[in-house]
Amino acid sequence: MSQAATTIDESGSAGGRLARARFASFAQRQGALVALVAVCVFAAVRYERFLTEENLVNVLRQNSMLGLVALGMTFVILTGGIDLSVGSLMAVAGVAAATLAGQGALVAVVAAVALTTVLGLVNGVVIAKARIQPFIVTLAMMIAARGLVLAYTGEKSIGIGKSSGALTSLGRDFVGPVPVPVVFLIVLFALGWLVLNHTRFGRHVYAVGDNDEAARLMGLNTGRVTIGVYALSGALAGLAGVLDAARLGAGRPVAGQGDELNAIAAVVVGGTLLTGGQGSVMSTLAGVLLLGLIFNVFNFEGWISPWWQAVLRGLFLLVVVIVQNRLSSRK
Repeated sequence: MSQAATTIDESGSAGGRLARARFASFAQRQGALVALVAVCVFAAVRYERFLTEENLVNVLRQNSMLGLVALGMTFVILTGGIDLSVGSLMAVAGVAAATLAGQGALVAVVAAVALTTVLGLVNGVVIAKARIQPFIVTLAMMIAARGLVLAYTGEKSIGIGKSSGALTSLGRDFVGPVPVPVVFLIVLFALGWLVLNHTRFGRHVYAVGDNDEAARLMGLNTGRVTIGVYALSGALAGLAGVLDAARLGAGRPVAGQGDELNAIAAVVVGGTLLTGGQGSVMSTLAGVLLLGLIFNVFNFEGWISPWWQAVLRGLFLLVVVIVQNRLSSRK
């Protein structure tokens, strides 16, 4: 083979590898959005009631609290961490808000969110300063916070009185045609996108997740970043818990059970790598909506029991993780 032919062969092979790498990158970043559009098209064709305002608003409202938890989880996972305590912190915030409802909605909301922010801060400080694995620290917080809220309430829900209409309106009222929890979701995801893409803190989050040791050698205060993302995760979990209590009219000590896993699933489905350093909040939003619409489709089908829905969700998540690993290796 001539030298010219060899050169053409090599350049063609290099071009093919580059094209495959670009496709893998696109699929990893935008795969959830593509799948979301596909599910919407399928459901719109198959079910007459899918595109009704009532159904779409219901899907958004039901997934808005999970979306807030997943937003905080995105920041944590981008640093290479994990937060298993968010479900328990939702319960803590809901019970705290219900307990303080008589003091006014503002006091109840601020105090509840401040409490879970402090608990998230404790997670971050222990992880950053004691150098203990996030899995262990947040697992301990998950168990302790759930136990404390169950002990405080005697395993009973705390109702929000009728005089606290301003608090319950946060979970039940609308701004025009949009439920208030969905307004919170939209605004906070927009702020999350701005923080990650246009602030120094956002750049530091990506740097810590990409290579913690290299970021430290470059002079970044990685401990401060770690503490910040866990405090943020605690605050957003607390807000989700308050909205959940406001919607149901009671703070429940069992609120948020399993939501830590649902949030992780949404983040991973959205394309954020569990190893950190790659992902975005908008891909997480696509992951939250995709999971919500998939189960909306299951409900329309009617014949799929909740137990089999859980099996299918687990299989779906496993497939997504396998595909992500393959795409990452191709990149």
